Amino acid sequence: MASYDLREELKCPICWEIYIDPVSLKCGHSFCQDCITRQLITQKGCGCYSCPHCKEESKEWPTLHKNVALCNISEHFLSKHSQGNRQCSIHKLDLTYYCTQDAACICDQCSENEHQGHQMESLGEASEKKKASLKNVQQNLITKRDEMENKVQSLQGRRRKVEEKATCEKDKVSALFKDLKGQLEDLEKGVLKEISISAQRVSALVSDLIDQLVIKKGELSRKLRDIDRELRTMTDPLTVLQESEIGDLYSTDQSGSEDIQKQEGMDLDTTWISHVIQTGVSHITGIVACFYLKEPADIMLDVNTAHNDILISEDLKAASYSPKQNRPKTRERFQDYTQVISSQSFSSGQHYWEVDVGESEYWSIGMCYPSIERGGYQAQNECNKKSWCLRRSGNWYSVIQDNKWIELPASISSDRLRIYLDYESGQISFYEFSNPIKHIYTFTATFTEPLHAALRIWKGCVKISNSGE
Repeated sequence: MASYDLREELKCPICWEIYIDPVSLKCGHSFCQDCITRQLITQKGCGCYSCPHCKEESKEWPTLHKNVALCNISEHFLSKHSQGNRQCSIHKLDLTYYCTQDAACICDQCSENEHQGHQMESLGEASEKKKASLKNVQQNLITKRDEMENKVQSLQGRRRKVEEKATCEKDKVSALFKDLKGQLEDLEKGVLKEISISAQRVSALVSDLIDQLVIKKGELSRKLRDIDRELRTMTDPLTVLQESEIGDLYSTDQSGSEDIQKQEGMDLDTTWISHVIQTGVSHITGIVACFYLKEPADIMLDVNTAHNDILISEDLKAASYSPKQNRPKTRERFQDYTQVISSQSFSSGQHYWEVDVGESEYWSIGMCYPSIERGGYQAQNECNKKSWCLRRSGNWYSVIQDNKWIELPASISSDRLRIYLDYESGQISFYEFSNPIKHIYTFTATFTEPLHAALRIWKGCVKISNSGE
């Protein structure tokens, strides 16, 4: 009974076997070192570690203290009981054989009696076979463990990428909202300023009218005084009728009434406010749409439209100024201006494409109809109703359509630009591809033909870039 009680006290609470290399946690509970280590590993992702017995928690990996006394008692107990396990429980003789049929260790008498005729092996031979089998199991487990470790590392790598991507997206969204807030504030300030200017204009007109009416009121007051004075002196009826000329007193200037009637409709015009706000917000929301379109359009330049002073790269993604390419003259090719358009066209939906202009200071980029002229003055991207473009000439930036030039107030700092098309909304927008994306300008039109990407270059090289490069 005492031996049984001692065995129970020497059992690990995790594996319920006699302690092997027992260690203790801070709370005082003991476990096999391998058992508690495996248990703690499973808790690693939870953010804290706890004792399997009493559930006491620790945020840090617990320190494992070797329980020397418990280790000695366990080893002594195992040694004492293992000696009895080396003798046959029936004949009290040393165990010498292993019966493969009954999977039991037996003595000489067992082999001649109960196990006679069974397949038997020496303990050493059976032991080696079992070791070999265990080694196979061990190798399989090692392979599975390594596979799991690889999966864990792969998942950890994926988790890191997700976290990095999330951080990047958060930064981009924060920067975007910062820019959007700035643009909304600028829009608000602009609208409020225009309202104030309109109010000042109306106020000035009203003030002028007030001044005019004050003057006319003074004239009326003077006439009233004159009439009052005349009335006080008019005692003789004959004299009143013969001498008083009161026609000028009866006459009053009617312009005051006319001015009042004319100005009754004077009010602060607010009809424009809604349009300005809607246009401004539309431009701002265009940034969001442009920001979240996943992939750019796969734009390739059509070499059959390229002017003979433009070299088109093999991948059809770059246009360089390079005179005398000696291509055949065709109806599609630009003859007088160093331009090229894309082979792709868009007749619906939302699309964007990006260009790298870092190698040139003289270019024009945008979109055009396929029916754009190929020769003559009207063939220029800037000089017709069939194209919309952003142009740089040295340090001068402008947006142009139908020969109407709008000079941009500030230079563009980024070498990468984004052109965004919303066909149904009739908008072509240009953005500076910085962090965050900055709106440059938006054309608004009603499109009647498919739209092609359009490039014009005087010096250097312009490249169509892929997203993420």
